[in-house]
This record gives sequence, structure tokens and C-alpha cells, in this order.
Amino acid sequence: MPTIGPDTLLQFTNDGLGHAPEELRRKLVTPYLELLLANDTLPGAISFYTQGVHLLAEGSPALESLAKLEAKGVRLIACKTCVDWFGIADKLKLGIVGGMGDIVSAQSRAAKVINV
Repeated sequence: MPTIGPDTLLQFTNDGLGHAPEELRRKLVTPYLELLLANDTLPGAISFYTQGVHLLAEGSPALESLAKLEAKGVRLIACKTCVDWFGIADKLKLGIVGGMGDIVSAQSRAAKVINV
């Protein structure tokens, strides 16, 4: 059975989980991340681009869960162009700000890429 593991890259392209109304997306993201932690199914990295970069910024419902993942060695990569576009560099609380090259590199190294 396929699993999420160190060779997996998760990608967040919006400020929550899936393509639903904002309130529902934001409500779903924390339980999803907490289940990854509870089941010890940790990806090697998580990339955040377009609206997804907001998950790493103050006010995000997922900050606590993402901090736990980062503390367990999961690499959190925020798209620099997106961070600059939204003007949130000073609001980021977690992860590294990387270029699209960093995201493409993470995708290339991953055996599995999951868009959430």
C-alpha cells in the first residue's frame, strides 16, 4: 500500500485543503496535518505556492501543526515570488523562502508528489 514518507512531497497551492470555500478549506487543513503527525506519516518536504504561502504566515490555522512537522524534520518551502506578490515576508513564521528552483528540485527528488 502506498504511503506518505520521506520521499514524498506535499504541495499546498491555497490557504487550506482542497478546492472549497475558504472557511471549509481552512477548517480541514489542521486535522489533515495532525493526522500525519499522529500516524507518523511524515513527508520529506511540503511546498507552498500561490495562496498556499499564507499557511506559513501569522493568522494561519495550521501554524501549530506545521511547526510540529518542521520540528520533526519536514522541510517547509515557501515560494519567494508568491511571498513577495502577497507582501507577507514579514508575517512568515515558519519554513524557508525559496525560489521556484527549490520547489522544482524538491519535486524532482520526490518519488511521490501529492497536491492537497
